[in-house]
Amino acid sequence: MLDRVTIAGLSIATPVAAFLAREVLPGLGLSDDALWTGFADIIAELAPRNATLLAERDRLQSAIDAWHRAHLAQPHDPAAYHAMLHAIGYLRAEPAPFVIATSNVDPEIARLAGPQLVVPVSNARYALNAANARWGSLYDALYGTDALGTPPPTGPFNPDRARSVIAAARAVLDEAAPLAAGSHAEAVAYRVSPRGLLVTLADAAETPLADPGQFRGYRGDPAQPSAIVLQRQGLHIELGIDPGHSVGRLDPAGVRDILLESALSTIMDAEDSVAAVDAEDKVGVYRNWLGLMRGTLSAKFPRGN
Repeated sequence: MLDRVTIAGLSIATPVAAFLAREVLPGLGLSDDALWTGFADIIAELAPRNATLLAERDRLQSAIDAWHRAHLAQPHDPAAYHAMLHAIGYLRAEPAPFVIATSNVDPEIARLAGPQLVVPVSNARYALNAANARWGSLYDALYGTDALGTPPPTGPFNPDRARSVIAAARAVLDEAAPLAAGSHAEAVAYRVSPRGLLVTLADAAETPLADPGQFRGYRGDPAQPSAIVLQRQGLHIELGIDPGHSVGRLDPAGVRDILLESALSTIMDAEDSVAAVDAEDKVGVYRNWLGLMRGTLSAKFPRGN
């Protein structure tokens, strides 16, 4: 039998109580007693309402079962069945036309149509892969595949291949976030001014984006940012800038990589694709989720010895 402890009148699986007390609560500034006392108050308030709802469900099911038993040898009568469902309250009269208004809904749900990743949070490596897969390196995708029309090179880093990747990536930027004048292929510097993002071209001219609203943020010094964030149709593009990087040294503007947001969200599934049956299983799921929230979750796996 599973070991349990009693706190605030509740019987709690020991692994769950220990996980919360040792790993979760210390980071929340919440005491063990406050958590379980508050939870007990919620149960005391809602348990009777839940019991009433369950009793109503049992009443409806019993009435439906009795109707089927009484009509077992008869041909199915849709009209009579429909009338019975209305009579017992399972179906209600159709209401007058109405409108439902919503507020405070995340744009990812309310306004944007795009991919969402779903992954079982019980598997740390899968969860990390899915979270990381929301962003992908355009440089890696071009360098390591045949997207440029030729197979990826074998062996050590190939500067010529990297230059081809940079040129192709600039064409992507011209399509996704065009400049008001010139091309990203001519860019020698990116800086942030009170007017927004300004791009210095090879002829020393500066130009903003054709749509200044696509500039969403930056990291580092505005005059020499380490990252520029753009947006296209609800998804983001991040330019990583480091002139000292092995790739950044090959780029006139010092861009070392371009990251593309590939999914609107990652759904960490703790139900449909997860078999979390007992307390230990559930604690494993909760611990992975906690690690994702804190940025401490890690996973190792062997590859090629």
